[in-house]
Amino acid sequence: MSRLLPTTPEHDGFVMPPEWAEHKQTWMVWPERTDSWRLGAKPAQQAFCAVIAAIARFEPVTVGVSAAQYANAEAQLSKAGALYPVRVVEISNNDAWCRDTGPTFVTNSKGEVRGIDWTFNAWGGLNGGLYFPWHFDDQVASKILGIEQLPRYRTEDFVLEGGAIHVDGEGTLLTTEECLLNANRNPNLSRAQIEAKLAEYLGISKVLWLKDGIFNDETDGHVDNMACFVKPGEVVLAWTDDQNDPQYERSKAALDYLEASTDAKGRKIKVHKLPLPKPIIANAEEYATVDATLTAIPREANARLAGSYINFYLCNGGLIMPTFDDPNDEVAAEILQRLYPDHQVVKVPGREILLGGGNIHCITQQQPAG
Repeated sequence: MSRLLPTTPEHDGFVMPPEWAEHKQTWMVWPERTDSWRLGAKPAQQAFCAVIAAIARFEPVTVGVSAAQYANAEAQLSKAGALYPVRVVEISNNDAWCRDTGPTFVTNSKGEVRGIDWTFNAWGGLNGGLYFPWHFDDQVASKILGIEQLPRYRTEDFVLEGGAIHVDGEGTLLTTEECLLNANRNPNLSRAQIEAKLAEYLGISKVLWLKDGIFNDETDGHVDNMACFVKPGEVVLAWTDDQNDPQYERSKAALDYLEASTDAKGRKIKVHKLPLPKPIIANAEEYATVDATLTAIPREANARLAGSYINFYLCNGGLIMPTFDDPNDEVAAEILQRLYPDHQVVKVPGREILLGGGNIHCITQQQPAG
């Protein structure tokens, strides 16, 4: 088990490193929920295997799997073609979004690593959350830290998901008002109190507040689908030139805000536009085989999905990005390769993961090397 600490990361001198800092490994959780994933989650499992194989080219991967799916996961992963062995560990879960249920890791100047176990309420609890119950998901971070034998900070009074934040490693955090100021997360806290909590746990000194995330994002506008840091002082932003697209106003407002902002070090923010794929619509056939239950929000056919190339994952020397069989797949890959010259861009089909509500960044969580 992990040792629960009575202090905070700020008190102990720990901060969240940026995603491009060296990783020890990537954590993921195996998909199986049949009221989230179509066809008994088998297409999703194949999609996850493709992501795992891509990441395993660059760094170790550990996958948390329920007892019921353990043998199947091992069999599927053995066929996935990963160049390096993938570790499979048993972790009960409610769904497969490790970015949001896994720990946020923090490090100090000595290279020590600890983890933050945020309170998780399935993106809104009983006020707009996506499924019930979520108690196994709220235990995932603690179990991961126990497996790694790393000390744990727990925020019993503060809800946060890893996909709601990005940091630059030099004091600046990027998030959205749509998510962190939503009444279904921390309704008793003001913006200033939320900023103080982020500083206390992540070691940041300035928050950049985008108003909204991607249109129709069921996570209430997670920033990891909308924008992220390329490096300190530079942000890549999801963009469309189509002024009739409901996404345009969201992206334009974010662009105007960022270009008028400075980071924690006083640098003006340089913004790089990353085009979005054309609107992606879930068809009736795709969602016809998603189980209907009373414990999850039903999947709606003909709804627009929150597709975005921003939802990529940086690993040690690799950048794993989703593709959507869209002309902008190649455009986005070329832009990302230019922005991240020290990383090899690897494209993995993202539609199947998107049908479940997120993408590659949402299903991964980096553990820094320390």
